[in-house]
Amino acid sequence: MHKTDKTRSRRLLHRVRRHRIDTVKLLPSMITLINGICGFAAIGLAANGRFMAACYVIFVGMIADMLDGRVARMSQSTSSFGGQLDSLCDVLSFGAAPAFIALTLLLSKFESLVGSAKPFIGEYFERFIWISAIAYLCCALIRLARFNVENEEDATAHMSFTGLPTPASAGVLAGLIMFHQKIIADPAADSAFVQFLQATILYALPFITIGCALLMVSRIRYPHLVNQLFRGRKPITYLYWAVFIVGMIGICGLELSLVISFGIFALSGFLPWFYRKVICEKLLHRPAHSLENIRPSSQDPSI
Repeated sequence: MHKTDKTRSRRLLHRVRRHRIDTVKLLPSMITLINGICGFAAIGLAANGRFMAACYVIFVGMIADMLDGRVARMSQSTSSFGGQLDSLCDVLSFGAAPAFIALTLLLSKFESLVGSAKPFIGEYFERFIWISAIAYLCCALIRLARFNVENEEDATAHMSFTGLPTPASAGVLAGLIMFHQKIIADPAADSAFVQFLQATILYALPFITIGCALLMVSRIRYPHLVNQLFRGRKPITYLYWAVFIVGMIGICGLELSLVISFGIFALSGFLPWFYRKVICEKLLHRPAHSLENIRPSSQDPSI
């Protein structure tokens, strides 16, 4: 009898597992896997020094990341499996790949960055480069794990994010690296201004990497642009913004436009938070004696 119960439980478990595998929809999962493949390809390209191509592949992964959820909702095939697979691919494409590209680029330019100051700051700056890349990867992992725990199945609740989304954070780093590679290939790369701009980007890149890492794990609210822009009817002002973005790409170029766009999005949540939490709270909690200095006295003859 005991053996019969074990056999029944095994059969039931087998049926449950088989049912779970059968309910996985092929098309959304394949699009999600394209995102993960792009992350792996970006790491391979960066390892060979092809930083521009690696960043382009990351943006292809972003397109796949936008499409998989939309295709799953249109085919009514959203599932917990798809959500977990999407997060795993995001770790590779928007966590490990941008961190590895930034790390490899900075280490390849390390000698030219530190120059004659290598005996004094070389070792510390190299450690700082490694710390920034590791911090970015860890924060991306924490960001995606927290999203999986706090995520709601209702698609109408997905109108904003807590913390900077990993694709946007990867867009900041990838766009900046693409712009750096673009000015290197420019015929005027030997000019003093272009060389100064190249060095400035490389010196700022570790700090920007840490800044993006902290924004990912913060509680700052960011809008879900895909759901807000492409769901339902929109006013004509959205068309004006679309024309403005296309014009900006035509004037500034794709690489600089990506830097501006993703940089503005990253700051769009941080600056209002900084204003509310730092500036406004300091004014509200200012000591009473300091406020008396700006209040008019009751003995003032002008009152």
